[in-house]
Parts: sequence; C-alpha cells; structure tokens
Amino acid sequence: MDYAIGIDLGGSSVKAVAITNAGEILQRENRDFDASGQLDFAETIKRLFHSIQEKQSHPATCFGLAAPGLASRDNSAIAHMPGRLNGLEGLNWTKYLNTNKKVPVLNDAHAALLGESWLGAAKGLQDVIMLTLGTGVGGAAIVEGHLLQGAIGRAGHLGHNCLDMNAPVDVTGIPGSIEYFIGNYNIQERTNGRFPTTHDLIRAYDSGDQQAERIWHRSLQALACSISSYINILDPEAVIIGGGIARAGKSLFEPLEKFLRPIEWQPGGHKVPLIPAQLGEFAGAMGSARNALQNCG
Repeated sequence: MDYAIGIDLGGSSVKAVAITNAGEILQRENRDFDASGQLDFAETIKRLFHSIQEKQSHPATCFGLAAPGLASRDNSAIAHMPGRLNGLEGLNWTKYLNTNKKVPVLNDAHAALLGESWLGAAKGLQDVIMLTLGTGVGGAAIVEGHLLQGAIGRAGHLGHNCLDMNAPVDVTGIPGSIEYFIGNYNIQERTNGRFPTTHDLIRAYDSGDQQAERIWHRSLQALACSISSYINILDPEAVIIGGGIARAGKSLFEPLEKFLRPIEWQPGGHKVPLIPAQLGEFAGAMGSARNALQNCG
C-alpha cells in the first residue's frame, strides 16, 4: 500500500505518521530527543525515516516535514529559527536524509492547519484560519483553498498582532500581541506568580475563583478582539482553535463566544463559527504528509 511519512518537529519531541493518500493512518510515532544535543533532533528524524519504512516493509512514496520557524521560499529547509534547535536553520532535509525525492518543509502551524483541512475540523473549507493556543500562539490561514505563506513565510502568524502598543514586545518585536495576553509563556507574570500554568488558572476559574475569572476573561476578551480583526481581514468560513489551552473546552469556547459576538462584523447576521481542532498532537505530522503527497517529486 502506498503511503507518505509526515514528521512534526517540536521543541523536545518528534511526532511522525505513516499515512495513505486516502487518509488511513498506518503508523504513529512519538519520540523524545535531547534538545541540548548537537543535531539530536535530526538524528531522531533520520532514525524514524528508516524505522517506519522498515516496519511498513516497503519505501514511502514521499516524505514531508514540519518544524517551527519560517520555511525557505523553495520549501527545502527552515530558513529562520533563532534561539532554538541549533542546526535547524538551513538544514536541507532532502540532502540530509539522502533521498532522491524532494522533502518539502513547512512551518509547524501551517502544517497543523493543512492536516485539519485534510482530515479534521476544517475539512471541505476553502477559507479558514487556525489559532493554536499553547506556550505561545501559532496561526495559519487557508485562502481560496491555498495555504497562505506569503513572500518569506511570515503569512498566517496570527499570534503576532498588536492589541496594545504600550505592552511588552513578543518574540517578533510586536508590542502587546495576543500571544502576550493568552500565551502560557508569561502566565506567572500576568498573574503575579499565583498560577504556574494556564491550566491551573482555568481550574481555578472552573471552581468559581473570582480573581481567576477576571484574569481569564481578560485573556479571552483579547482573543475575541484578535479573532474579530482576522475575520475582517480574511473573511474565513470558520476559525479553528487548537493547542493545549483549547483542551479547556467549554471554559474557553463559551465565554469566548460571548466576548466575540458583540464585536464581530456580521453582515446579514452571518456569524463565523468557532470550531475546536480535531486532530490533536498529530495534526502537524498529518499536514506535513499531506504537503508531501501534493508537492514532493
């Protein structure tokens, strides 16, 4: 049976799938690596590249990879990813894996939306955006059926808007982005040390803690403002919300609906649905496999 291998490189682990063109998952893998080790992430990927094909008893038709950072214009490597995963920038995966078939490379959030549009919450949609809420805020957009990447790969980075020009800057230099207001990376700062994680904040909110409610609702008001702006800019059919924070379920979606609808532009009463992502932690791996099936030579 023909299949593709999709890889999603994270900060400390690699997720991989072997999947057919019809979307049947033949194998899933999740491997940790030593982020401090020189190219340990790359060696982990190389081992998966070989072990999956050995287990499937025949070579993959194609192979795709997703990783944090900006993909190069020819989608052969990650061109820009400062500060983490030393050695990732400029690493040509087709050459590194010594394969005669091009290994197309995508940004990880772009790949997650591509996966959701193939087999998940965005299936069948031609205009859709996705936000992943976690340590930071990832984003991606599909416009008229095409993944939006832009001139140098920055398109769709929806976590890096500006909601408050006087607030601290994020990793891209933008002040007061939605990442600043809801990202897990600064939750202790935003709560004066009371909550070590956003999940702790949400648990307190669920138990009726009034201070937690004020903090959480402020985050969701900021998220609603961002989403309403994205709706005006890209006019999506739906907004997909994923990432670890989205596992809060109704504690996120119900108040977010209440904050969004009064400020959403609704011509003719049209409301853009907010939809939970469906594919979980393997969305990026599935999306990178889909990208490979569409683009590898």
